[in-house]
Amino acid sequence: MADRPSLRSLPSVDALLRQLADAPLPRPAIVAIVRRELAAVRAEASAGSATAPDAETILTRVRAAIDALASRRLRPVINATGVIVHTNLGRAPLSTAAADAIAAVATQYNTLEFDLVTGQRGGRSAYIEHNLAVLCQAEAATVVNNCAAALVLILKALAVAAPRTHVIISRGELVQIGGGFRVPEILEASGAILHEVGTTNQTTADDYRRAIDDRTAMILKVHRSNFYMGGFVASPTTEQLAAVAREAGVPLVEDLGSGVTFDTAPLPPGIAEPTPADCLRAGVDLVCFSGDKLLGGPQAGIIAGNAALIAALKRDPFFRALRIDKLISAALEVTVDQLLREVTGAVPVRAMIEESIETLHGRAERIIDAVAEGPVRFAIGHGVSRIGGGAMPQTELPSVTIDLTAAALGPDALMRLLREADLPVIGYVADDRVKLDLRTVLPHQNQSLIAALNALAHQLLIKTALK
Repeated sequence: MADRPSLRSLPSVDALLRQLADAPLPRPAIVAIVRRELAAVRAEASAGSATAPDAETILTRVRAAIDALASRRLRPVINATGVIVHTNLGRAPLSTAAADAIAAVATQYNTLEFDLVTGQRGGRSAYIEHNLAVLCQAEAATVVNNCAAALVLILKALAVAAPRTHVIISRGELVQIGGGFRVPEILEASGAILHEVGTTNQTTADDYRRAIDDRTAMILKVHRSNFYMGGFVASPTTEQLAAVAREAGVPLVEDLGSGVTFDTAPLPPGIAEPTPADCLRAGVDLVCFSGDKLLGGPQAGIIAGNAALIAALKRDPFFRALRIDKLISAALEVTVDQLLREVTGAVPVRAMIEESIETLHGRAERIIDAVAEGPVRFAIGHGVSRIGGGAMPQTELPSVTIDLTAAALGPDALMRLLREADLPVIGYVADDRVKLDLRTVLPHQNQSLIAALNALAHQLLIKTALK
């Protein structure tokens, strides 16, 4: 057997680059990967953990590294998982009008901080703040870049001035949100001191009342939007908690998370989620929630409520570090306008929630009729869609699926091929078949889904013919 090449015979950077002219990345990015992989090969061989590979093996290794990086580009997909606000897939898709507003503002100069009436510098976000206050039925509102930032800003502005640095919160509301982030950690990052009351399953108004002292800065209520509790549980109503806060002269703040602005009672299982307006009417002083969940807009953290408290937040130096840019502002303005005008069908999240089984079934029939017969079998099935994004965990919406099976391949292999489509398709596996939930497939993606399914069938037909 011939000896493996030595370190001296490794291909040069230039030699590898000549063979990577077709790689799908900018040349400087490819150069960085080539150098990194060559350095790794040298380190492995020098450490004795491996012999130096030949040039072809190194080229294959570099191509794999390039492909791995290219696959991490942000790109659109077809969400056929049935999860409407899918955190891993970008949460709420924007309306066409919101996307158009982003494009218009992004490609031209704009009035971000310019007053057309006076011809002088103007205030940022005045329009969206006014309309958010109207939507939430609040005295005032403002926006930062996400809901976690909104909560940190509230705490930094209102709960870090000695001696009032304590924030009272129920132990049953110390929740974990997406990505492993936990509410206690977020709160402590602000410099506030948590004062936990009650137990995991039982907290009373008196628990809060007894905890209040001269160090108390606020009472914080965190809505259980991403889980639910049953059995021997109890917690005070918002009205009861507001009364405790008023007696003590401290603000009551509620983190709503998902920020639903419509009546959810008609949805199964018939549990009405509180809206920002509901919370404020019940006596909450400030409420914060996400812009890219059930509101259906871009990523943002919206704060609404007492005008004096909102003004205090905007005076805090930390506010500037968290403010939204022109693109978020443009998309949020359009989304809120659509909700105020009750053009809710234009907001994709609302349209998906409200789409009927009959409409979904009709779409499924048209898609299957347009797909070629072949080694993949397509059938109309049934599924359950969920709201997602840590919102309304008990709500399950009956849905319609397109079910895929193939004699030659199992469901996991079919899923992998669908992810490799020009417009990747993300579904799920159940009952030993791939299921594509049409509730979360945007209507304008029907043709792309048909193309992906036809390409899958053609690909398997070729593989079958070659056997």
